[in-house]
Amino acid sequence: MLNNNASLLELEAHDEFIQRHIGPDDQQQQDMLQGLGVNSLDELISSTVPANILREKAMDLPPPKTESEALAELKALAAQNTVMTNMIGQGYHPTKTPNVILRNVLENPGWYTAYTPYQPEIAQGRLEGLLNYQQMVMDLTGMELANASMLDEGTAAAEAMALLKRVNKKNRANQFFVANDCHPQTIAVLKTRAETYGFELVFGEAEELVGQEVFGALLQYPGTYGHITDLGSLIEQAHGQNTLVVVAADIMSLVLLTPPGELGADIVVGNSQRFGVPMGFGGPHAAFFATKDKYKRSTPGRIIGVSIDRHGNQALRMAMQTREQHIRREKATSNICTAQALLAIMASFYAVYHGPEGLTTIANRIHRLTNILANGLNKLGLTPENSDWFDTLTYQVDDQQSDIIERAVSAGINLRIIAEDRVAISLDETTTRDEIETLWAVMSGNNIDFSIESIDVETANHSPIPEKNRRSSDFLTHPVFNQHHSETEMLRYMKRLESKDIALNHSMIALGSCTMKLNATAEMIPITWPEFGSMHPFAPQYQAQGYLTMFKQLEKMLIEATGYDAISLQPNSGAQGEYAGLLAIKKYHESRGDFNRDVCLIPSSAHGTNPASAAVAGMRVVITECDANGNVDMADLKEKAERHADDLAALMVTYPSTHGVFEESITDICDLIHEHGGQVYVDGANLNALVGIAAPGKFGADVSHINLHKTFCIPHGGGGPGMGPIGVGKHLAPFLPNNPAQPIEGLAIDNDTVSSASWGSAAILPISWMYVAMMGEEGLKKATQVAILSANYIAKKLSDHYPVLYTGRNDRVAHECIIDMRPLKEATGISEEDVAKRLMDFGFHAPTMSFPVPGTLMIEPTESEPKEELDRFIEAMVTIRKEIAQVEAGELEENDNPLKNAPHTSMEATSSDWEHAYTREQAVFPVGSDNKFWPPVARIDNVFGDRNLVCSCPSIDSYREE
Repeated sequence: MLNNNASLLELEAHDEFIQRHIGPDDQQQQDMLQGLGVNSLDELISSTVPANILREKAMDLPPPKTESEALAELKALAAQNTVMTNMIGQGYHPTKTPNVILRNVLENPGWYTAYTPYQPEIAQGRLEGLLNYQQMVMDLTGMELANASMLDEGTAAAEAMALLKRVNKKNRANQFFVANDCHPQTIAVLKTRAETYGFELVFGEAEELVGQEVFGALLQYPGTYGHITDLGSLIEQAHGQNTLVVVAADIMSLVLLTPPGELGADIVVGNSQRFGVPMGFGGPHAAFFATKDKYKRSTPGRIIGVSIDRHGNQALRMAMQTREQHIRREKATSNICTAQALLAIMASFYAVYHGPEGLTTIANRIHRLTNILANGLNKLGLTPENSDWFDTLTYQVDDQQSDIIERAVSAGINLRIIAEDRVAISLDETTTRDEIETLWAVMSGNNIDFSIESIDVETANHSPIPEKNRRSSDFLTHPVFNQHHSETEMLRYMKRLESKDIALNHSMIALGSCTMKLNATAEMIPITWPEFGSMHPFAPQYQAQGYLTMFKQLEKMLIEATGYDAISLQPNSGAQGEYAGLLAIKKYHESRGDFNRDVCLIPSSAHGTNPASAAVAGMRVVITECDANGNVDMADLKEKAERHADDLAALMVTYPSTHGVFEESITDICDLIHEHGGQVYVDGANLNALVGIAAPGKFGADVSHINLHKTFCIPHGGGGPGMGPIGVGKHLAPFLPNNPAQPIEGLAIDNDTVSSASWGSAAILPISWMYVAMMGEEGLKKATQVAILSANYIAKKLSDHYPVLYTGRNDRVAHECIIDMRPLKEATGISEEDVAKRLMDFGFHAPTMSFPVPGTLMIEPTESEPKEELDRFIEAMVTIRKEIAQVEAGELEENDNPLKNAPHTSMEATSSDWEHAYTREQAVFPVGSDNKFWPPVARIDNVFGDRNLVCSCPSIDSYREE
């Protein structure tokens, strides 16, 4: 504590954010350093990191700001955005986030700081939220199966195209049909993906699908201009020619329209954004992907399923977390390894809160206002191009377009501009009666002499939705969507689910390669500002000057942190960043006439997304070996680089290595690849060990993706959102992704498109901006140093109890360490999974299990965890090791011990029947009662879940039985 004689500078320093972000204080850091035999952070780094990659020059960043200063500066930027009434549509709509969801989910660290539910016993709350999402999507689309969300609608459509090619055994054509009335941003993403897959896209009016020799087709429902396609007859004729069909559907319209599944669709995709998730200039939003049950094994992304725990009670888990790239690697059909869990949960809660009646009321109101708007404009002599609609009208206005747009902007309204002579209007749940009257005047230029009431009377009993397209089937009939409509009920339901999960607001989540650090409140505050949240992704850029300025500033920050020359903020996941980076490399080679360069070398230790991304990008993967120390085998790499000198495109390598070590040969690796004509892709997963001390763009790399949800503090959100911007050298900068729906200045309009929105999930970028602004150069460097210190502290403390698998020089690790459970498993039968489950009884989420080496645990403490928490984790691991020793000595039974039976629930601990050979106290209070978390279910039976695959909400009776 500062005394009364402290200087003004000391008092100001006390308000610095750096000391709030970094867990161990100066004295604790010194104690930890002494335990490692070094005197300072600089000495630790110099003894750990290869000297030839250490930065010679500090990052050129402004001094760190206090929380209030940074918030004030960002607020001033946000004020440069002009928030209009957006009626642009095109897949994005203003929405009302129910306040009970806004405060208790979006603004609640119990929801946004959780990790992907790979340990389902302590993730039952968000698993139920995601299961509700799947049920919601299945009900509204009329499909048999839905996954737990996708990155965005364009990506979902691209994945659907790939799935149809895989499963269509009756039609081996290489062409895919795309209706002209699909959203432009979706078409752009499809074009890029089709090129890498080697598919040919065929465009035409929806009706022109008939007679085409294509393996699949994409239809929009309703079309981007508002009309309602006769899906039933088209799909029937398509199936007659062995063409499978994807329908991209508006989720709100499906409340009133016949579901595509009932009309024969094979896959239905779309965006759930308008179910209570702000537009945020493009994201993050949860796209949906629904299909037929027979395609479940080919479905990309994650699917939540119902199983049982060891007591026979119902329990949820990720039934098919494809993450197939970790199994199939270069043979993977998708590189998707994440979802948009937080946003999917918000959308599902929106459906739970409103229920089927509430959603019907909202959809009917939107549709009725659209009818009133159309009828009023008809009285004014304006007839829409589309004779049927849900919420969107398109008008041919010829040379009146500019006048109409000028009047609309003057009235604070954005309409959609189509070509040079058309205007479209899309209404939403926020549309008001006054806005309808304003639109009449805007579109006609006349004074209005009739009222909404008079028009409403005329339209009350008429809907332009064709009879065959009117929904007749029930939806959201499950009790969960019909019993939480008061705020009290909803509040308690969400709290009940939240209490079933471990998140960072409870304890450390020491996941290797995932960097679960502090997501500070000050960083999170701006995401709910309307100046950021209410921006439509295709609003005119002059209205988004605050966003554009923030983007440029963040790009400069990331350039300084990585050493690259240019940044693209478009990729909205790490895997998508890999894909975008490899595309830039591919286009660079092609620009030089090197069309044959398509080989990507990847070490065997790499993240599974690396070979999967290379395959999706159209490259051939060649695996290189690692040596006994876990490093890249230089002899093998050299032999393969020489063998592929004429067709080498790239090397993908993670640094520090996936094994958690600073490899000494990284610059030699980069030189070797460049010598043979390739480019070096450094996976940014472990960037938290580099920022401020080494820069991949300076030690030889050409491109990296930057996991903003790891190193730069965007929270993981229970399995998404994430962000994976890429940094590139100057020679790759011209090939960064663009988007014709909202072109990025300085890039060719026909560059590749990897996301539906130009700047990806723009609404969460203020989080990283705030982090860098408050940390400055000094704070970012110290964060890296302390992350490395904490990892080495844990490795040192645990090395007397568990073997640390890989170390670098001076027996140092990077920001994470791997402990080897295989010898203990061989001696005792206790596996890494048993340790992972036992940690739940201590109130911890397990480290990363069996990656990158089977039978291991990879621990990453991050710089944010205080020494007390590190020591508590160490105590838990040492206690567990003693329990393993008791099993080995026969003091605990081989099959009835606290590890094999973990985790232990409160129901089991308080039951009158306790049949175990160990005590209740040892089971549930192994180191006392401090910070006790009660897992809501016991260990889940994965085999039962695989054999009895159920991916929809169980009946209410099953809940009662539990």
